[in-house]
Amino acid sequence: MSRPIQPRLIVLRRRQVEARTGLGRSSIYALIADGQFPAPIRLSANTVGWLEHEIDGWIAERTKASRTVMS
Repeated sequence: MSRPIQPRLIVLRRRQVEARTGLGRSSIYALIADGQFPAPIRLSANTVGWLEHEIDGWIAERTKASRTVMS
């Protein structure tokens, strides 16, 4: 029996997310507050990270939305 393919769970730190998205820290947290960006996961008391596949999915959604022609 085959199991569904699970995404690799790679955790990105904030600076990596900033580099991938082109967004700054305050923009990322503002989008999170508006429910428009993946929420971080807590790694320790003072450390958070984002799942790579969620960030990649967010980028793909934004790319698709920007390519959609409005009629």
